[in-house]
This record gives sequence, C-alpha cells and structure tokens, in this order.
Amino acid sequence: MNDLFLRALKGEKTERRPLWIMRQAGRYLPEYRELRKEHTFEELCAQPDVAAEATLQPMARFPLDASIVFADLMSPVAALGVDFHFDPGPIVPRPVRTAADIRALRRPDPEEIAPEVPATLRIVKKKLAGRANLIGFAGAPWSIAAYMVEGKGGKGFPHLRALLYQDPVAFGELMDHLAQTCTAYAKEQVRAGADVIQIFDSWAGLLSEAVYDEHIEPHLRRMLSELRAAGIPTIYFAQGAPHLTHRHVTLPCDGLGLCWRTDMAQARREIPVGGPDGKALQGNLDPTVLLAGPETTRRAVEQLLRAVPAHGHLVNLGHGILPETPIESVQAIVDAVHAEAEVKA
Repeated sequence: MNDLFLRALKGEKTERRPLWIMRQAGRYLPEYRELRKEHTFEELCAQPDVAAEATLQPMARFPLDASIVFADLMSPVAALGVDFHFDPGPIVPRPVRTAADIRALRRPDPEEIAPEVPATLRIVKKKLAGRANLIGFAGAPWSIAAYMVEGKGGKGFPHLRALLYQDPVAFGELMDHLAQTCTAYAKEQVRAGADVIQIFDSWAGLLSEAVYDEHIEPHLRRMLSELRAAGIPTIYFAQGAPHLTHRHVTLPCDGLGLCWRTDMAQARREIPVGGPDGKALQGNLDPTVLLAGPETTRRAVEQLLRAVPAHGHLVNLGHGILPETPIESVQAIVDAVHAEAEVKA
C-alpha cells in the first residue's frame, strides 16, 4: 500500500517526498495521443472505461504516488442545465449572464452531477490496487463561473468581472450555487474511492485581494469547511495568484498548490506544517523547464529540493504539464526525487 502522498498531505513525516504531476494524464503521452485518435475529448470524459484508461496511462509509465481522475473542470456543469462543448476549450453557446439565468439553473441531486466521474474513479481505484493514492477534483466556483458567464476562455474574462460589479447579489447567488454543487460532486467522488480532492482555481489570479475577500473567499471557505467536516482531505490550487497566498493560508484545506510564480521556500518559512493552521505545500516547478530537456529539469528539481524542506512538501509542477514536454524530462523529475531519498537512506 503506497499512501505516501496522503500521509505527507496530512503533515506526517515520510520516508521521501511524494510526487505527482498536474495534467499527468494527457497530451504529452504518446499513448494518450493514440487514444485521442479513436475518441473525441468529450467521449474521453463521458465514457468511464476510456477515462479510466487515460487516468492510468501515466501510472503505467512512471512510479507516481498519486493518480488524478481524468475529467474536466466543466464536468459538473451539465447537471445545472447548461450546455457546453469543447473547441478545443470549453464553449458555452448560451452564457449565464443575468440574474434570471442564474436563478434558472437546475439544483441537481448529488448522484446526477457528472456520474461518469465517480464511475471512472471506481474503475481506477480497483486497478490501482493500492499502489498510489487517488485524487478527485472539482473547480472552484469562480473558475467554473468564468466559462459559464464568458461563454469561452478569454483574456481577463470581462463579462464575468462585469457581472460581479453590475449585480453582486446575483453573482453571489451563482457562487453559492456552484459551491454547493461542487461540494456535493466532491463528496460523490470520495464515495467512489477518491482519497483526496483538489480544488482548481484556474483564474484566481484575475482578482484583487479586496474583491477576493468580499466576493469569493466566503463561498470558497464554506465549500472547504464542509469537505473538512466530512473528513475529506483537500488541496486548493490557485493559478497565477501569489498576491493571495497569504489569504489562502487561512482556508480550511490540508494543502496549498502553489503556482510557479510563488517563492515556495519563502512560503514554507511562513506556513507551518501540521497543526490546525498548518499546510502541506505542493509544487512548484515551472512547466516550461521541462521543455529544456532532462538535464535542465534534473537541475531545477534538485534546486527546488534544496530550497524546500521535505516535511510537508508534495513535489509537482506549478501548473499543468505542457503537451510538448519530452517524456525524458518527466523521468528526470522522478529520478531526482527518488535519488534524494536514496542519499538520505
């Protein structure tokens, strides 16, 4: 049984640092590209047996300590009655932009929310057979709303931000609705076998601290508090938001994923491991380092390991792995992390 990742997340001292990679199931793998020749992205997400195959592909190639379910940030949105497709990112033909639109959203029962994802988790859990922890995930309310309101990915998501200022009451209702939906969705994933839930806040960096405090933090805190009360370990990852790290430290989560813009060594000095206020820290190698090849990657990983104490450190990238990444660079990360443990043994 390899529960290294979960033990480190809980603040326990472990024999080595655990390692997994955001977006580890995906386009940098040749076997994934072969799978995509046979299935659209929508089909991959919708068919549990195929999604499970994609989830397990990196686990067959690398000795990673956690496997994250193959799904999309938008997976729970269909249960709200919102149609979307991918081209290649999420496209919402009828964006949610008014109070009437928000109040017309469905309130699904938990088992209606992306049932294909718990089904995938059950398959993966069985096939992992204890050799790694299993991560489920959900989007943070703000980052899911970004696509629902904007209609697609866009620079700065102006319609989303305008809605917040034009109708803060309706915006708050949207945040509350999404927080409730994603909390129920996360619980269903844990019932299906997930050991940990990671909350992805892909567009957190768009917010000022004042806007975050007033309009976002209460909903995020409520979501994480409910998961903690249910005994569910969580990691919160905010992309491009180092200016908010000092606010995220107070959230009721077990770990913080830090993007590559954040000084992780400084964060570790300021954030304790363990205890009621402690956090494991995850990350935060710049994904573009891997494009420079395995030797450069190895040196960068070694530098990260020297700078950040091992206790409470979950080795990962500071955002998702890029499609152009050489396989050899991923192997270099694995080798560097394992080599550190061998030296200390």
